[in-house]
Amino acid sequence: MKSTKANSKLSIDFIILAIAILAISTSGPLITVTAAPAIAIAFWRCFLGAIATMPFAYKVGLKNINKKTFLTSVSAGLLLGIHFAVWIPSLRFTTVAASTAMVATQPAWAALIAKIRGESIPNKVWVGIFVALAGAILLTGIDITINSRAVIGDLLALLGAIFAALYVTVGQSAREKLTTAQYTMMAYSAAACALLVLVVVTGTNLTGYSRQAWVYIFLLTLLAQILGHTLFNITLRSLSATVVSMGILFEMPGSTIIAALAIGQLPPWQTIPAIVLLMVGMFYVVTGYKTK
Repeated sequence: MKSTKANSKLSIDFIILAIAILAISTSGPLITVTAAPAIAIAFWRCFLGAIATMPFAYKVGLKNINKKTFLTSVSAGLLLGIHFAVWIPSLRFTTVAASTAMVATQPAWAALIAKIRGESIPNKVWVGIFVALAGAILLTGIDITINSRAVIGDLLALLGAIFAALYVTVGQSAREKLTTAQYTMMAYSAAACALLVLVVVTGTNLTGYSRQAWVYIFLLTLLAQILGHTLFNITLRSLSATVVSMGILFEMPGSTIIAALAIGQLPPWQTIPAIVLLMVGMFYVVTGYKTK
């Protein structure tokens, strides 16, 4: 009886994982078609995400929130804000496929950060890192010959991956002690504050967009920011972190397909081998920890 219930929960969580992948895969295409400044999109995404999670965090109250978890959550949020500040603009320069492939190298950077902190890294992970690095170099080189403007997008997305890895690394200890609602509310709020400073410094307008642009911003927040990441956290109740991480890697092909069908954006065929190398490398990185 217990086995049947466990299998049922496992099956449900695989369905939830699939929905989560679909939800986050809308991020790149939605950002691409939103007629608003990239920094403004980043701000509203984090600000609205914080507002949406606030009622759930309020129910839990201040449980397990102390000086350490607060500062850690805020620090992680600042890094998240920087991640969005560099990744979202990348979609103004390069394709959804290239941008999401570059930002998907986050696990490789997280592994390198772990190595710097003294953790051991399995050989399979090193293989994956070098394969992904070869893919990144190849993609950048191809973009130089096809469209030099796209190289800016590639580099911004790569920076986005580094800051995403730092965000996850810094916030890890806080996430172990806080509920998802508590952590995300504080992290999203800190990210929104960091982005607001950037908005003021750059003189970016936060209003005055078309109705269509606001619809896209709300959809981005609902689907990618709230639904996608929340569902990923739910699946961790029965799926391993490796399986969930593998699921996140499917954002790249998912975003590419949505971008092709919804907005007619296809990546140049020359970039496909490089993108495949990036994904193969990340497969080795993510599955490498399973054999550690």
